[in-house]
Amino acid sequence: MREDGFACGSGAITDGFREALIAGLGQSPKKIPSKYLYDAVGAGLFDEICTLPEYYLTRTENALLRAHAAEISALAGPGVEIMEFGAGAGDKIRILLDAMRRPRAYMPVDFSVTWLDRLAERLRLDYPALQVHPVIGDFTGNLRWPLKSQAPRLGFFPGSTIGNFTQPEAREFLSSAAGILDGGALLIGVDLVKDPAILHGAYNDSAGVTAAFNLNLLTRANRDAGADFDPLRFFHYAFYNVARMRIEMYLVSEIRQKVDLCGRSFAFSQGEAILTEYSYKYTVEGFQELAMSAGFTPRKYWCDPDGLFSLHWLESR
Repeated sequence: MREDGFACGSGAITDGFREALIAGLGQSPKKIPSKYLYDAVGAGLFDEICTLPEYYLTRTENALLRAHAAEISALAGPGVEIMEFGAGAGDKIRILLDAMRRPRAYMPVDFSVTWLDRLAERLRLDYPALQVHPVIGDFTGNLRWPLKSQAPRLGFFPGSTIGNFTQPEAREFLSSAAGILDGGALLIGVDLVKDPAILHGAYNDSAGVTAAFNLNLLTRANRDAGADFDPLRFFHYAFYNVARMRIEMYLVSEIRQKVDLCGRSFAFSQGEAILTEYSYKYTVEGFQELAMSAGFTPRKYWCDPDGLFSLHWLESR
């Protein structure tokens, strides 16, 4: 994520944002993949979201990692190699590295070369014995383990990012991760089903930061893909779909309008929405069943006292 875009016809290498926009806006209903929310501005806004009182996910997961870091370290064993899928700022990995016995290597996976280089530089200074090997790319793509060693492998997938996938997509990702880990383990954060009022607050904060995060996608589309959205003519809308156990996040057109993108025109009726994110919530048992169907054996899980969030230790078969 956090990649730079391009104007139409520039020929620059990108992550496919323009193509995804054209494809997504041409569908009914319209949608844009959630990974494109995270340009530099979006990433900064998301960091701010993580500090909001309504957004329980980050602080609850961090508390779980700190509370169980010693047990996680014992499960991992000494000399482990760690791959983090979608590394971002790299804050959570430090909780694990501080508790682990002689971790051998850390491989953060992300889109941005600049972001990964900065993360790698900081970690090399703070953990001089640790090999840091950034992996540039999409963690939902065809990844390979870049190191040739017999060290134990650990995948790390915090933040309940698994919730952004549909069930088939989640199973596909987990199956791919099981293959990459090749007998190793996966430590994954999973948000849990809970009171819809708590979920509504987390995605509709009173400060409006989540709304700004969502609407920034349109500003990015204008800047990086040559679109002509008027962000003032759209509004953020998110709700918890109880039947499907997921948050659904949209950008809704306030008026009847047209948007041009690279020579194409996309019509919006009043009230028409663009889907920008799903965030599925799981029961512990439901997630374990999903993991087992994808080639993992659940070994251990941890939940906070209020049952808001869970960490799972899965072993690949």
